[in-house]
Amino acid sequence: MRKAVALAFTALLLTSLGSAAKKQSGSTTLKNLQPAGTTDKKQKKQQYDLTFDTSSNEFTCRSKENQKMEATQFVVGSNISYKIDGNKGEVKNLQSGKSVKCTVVRVAPVSSNPQ
Repeated sequence: MRKAVALAFTALLLTSLGSAAKKQSGSTTLKNLQPAGTTDKKQKKQQYDLTFDTSSNEFTCRSKENQKMEATQFVVGSNISYKIDGNKGEVKNLQSGKSVKCTVVRVAPVSSNPQ
């Protein structure tokens, strides 16, 4: 039951984010990298949330659940390039050349006053 509710919430969230995030690309600095969820027998690969700012929005993009990603290849503060198309994204580390496909899970306006 919980999985069904979680899936329905995720689908609703992703549908609403699709209209907020139009097609865009560019270069920026990786702001944060955090593990998302846990691994188990079915889900053996750890997912990660990558956070970065564009000129107008802050994006959090979650790595795909079936894609292996090493957190050490995406150092916070390193230069990245990004591509956003609706709720689909791709982030590439410009130093290591490694890239990861991801799903946009959060979009927020960039605040002009850092805390």
